[in-house]
Amino acid sequence: MPTYQYSCTECGHFFEAVQSFSEDSLTVCPECDGRLRKVFNAVGVVFKGSGFYRTDSRGSSTGSETAGSTTTATETKKADSAGATKTESKPAAAAAAVD
Repeated sequence: MPTYQYSCTECGHFFEAVQSFSEDSLTVCPECDGRLRKVFNAVGVVFKGSGFYRTDSRGSSTGSETAGSTTTATETKKADSAGATKTESKPAAAAAAVD
């Protein structure tokens, strides 16, 4: 059952009450018979399991992107080295023809 916090608007009395969902909210202060207001606070949340950290949710997609990037980079290097080999041989042939 949830615990609710109440504060009296007249005397400032602050207390907690354990109530079920079906019960009506308290309206009368037990100290001075004044009017009560329900106090709302931040809720404590506990995340259990995996997938809640930034690195957990990106584990599988980052791995596939990295593999694709590595393959692309390797293919680019192969193409660059093949082009460099062809480029180097052409100036040598041109220099031999000039001599």
